[in-house]
Amino acid sequence: MIRVQAAGDDEVPVRGPVKAVAVRASFLRAIPADALLAALAAVDTGLQLDDYTPLELALSAAACAALVVRRRFPLAVFLLSLPAALFSSVVVVPLAALYTLAGRSRDRRLLVGCAIASALASALPWPLSEYTEDDRFWTFVDFVYLLATAAAPVFLGQLVQASRDAADRLAEVEEAREHERLMHAQSVLARERAQLAREMHDVVSHQVSLIAVRAGALQVGAKDPETREAAQAIRGLSVTTLDELRHMVALLRASGGRTPEPAAQPTLADLRQLIDSSGIEVTLRGELPSGIGAPAERAVYRTVQEALTNVRKHAPGATTTVCLWHEHDGLGVTVVNTPPTRPVLELPGSRVGLIGLGERAENLAGTFEAGPTPTGGYGVRLRLPTTTD
Repeated sequence: MIRVQAAGDDEVPVRGPVKAVAVRASFLRAIPADALLAALAAVDTGLQLDDYTPLELALSAAACAALVVRRRFPLAVFLLSLPAALFSSVVVVPLAALYTLAGRSRDRRLLVGCAIASALASALPWPLSEYTEDDRFWTFVDFVYLLATAAAPVFLGQLVQASRDAADRLAEVEEAREHERLMHAQSVLARERAQLAREMHDVVSHQVSLIAVRAGALQVGAKDPETREAAQAIRGLSVTTLDELRHMVALLRASGGRTPEPAAQPTLADLRQLIDSSGIEVTLRGELPSGIGAPAERAVYRTVQEALTNVRKHAPGATTTVCLWHEHDGLGVTVVNTPPTRPVLELPGSRVGLIGLGERAENLAGTFEAGPTPTGGYGVRLRLPTTTD
């Protein structure tokens, strides 16, 4: 969920928990398959149980029924499977619980401990009062065999988890590449329009201005009324053409999109939309005073844009805080993200985004800093003087 927070206010959610809804939908779709697995485990347990106490039967039944919610509560379901493994030689309940837990947990020590606990519960004789010293050897042999058996679902679950992470990461890589392609295309288009605007301003406008000047001189010096009238018409058309050319040059310089409509340069008012569409968990704090100047607004916007792009590419799963601040002699923005929560793959990039931000800050007599944080994340900080126009 993306949160926006003003200075001193509580966090307010601005986007729904899309990922949580998707997880809940996946859980509901898996209920029939989990119910079938629970029924299979019940049959397996029923074949193993014979002349057991009501408590043992109740715990075994609870372990089988818990398989229905194994995806939601994997650790709790595994703990419920231990009594069933202790009472009888069941197979389905402990292996299914271990596989589910391994597919959702990233704690290797926990998985090793659970595998040992499962093998120990299956190897110990029940009731424990009948355990004798003569049973030690065969109990140890059973424990080694059952430990190797328990390792299989653990490794399989970890493999499925790694495959799922790789698929998610590949989707993020493709999204990042598509975003870079789009940004590159927009950059090329903006450069072409800027070059066309310069040509129109430096060449065409200059020549039309000369036509208007010459026509004005002809209008003043001509003795023939028809000549003066023609010169006046030429001068009027030249002035009108100059106004239209200046308007077209302004549109070309302000436009950077693929549509023929003029696209205004980003301002602080567009910062909220940028955060909402970033696909990252972002918290926005603070505000900047009005009237700080268009160049400063664009510098702040581009800094946040580049920082969020880098978080999406290089810190998957990280949360980000965007802080707008101002002092008596300066203003700026600080963007800090936490360490990534998913494996990081090296993505292709131009590696000049941060350099460009530094050059932009230098042109505005400001400073730009970027680097890792003590907690393992990354942060960028832009500071501009309050006199930036």
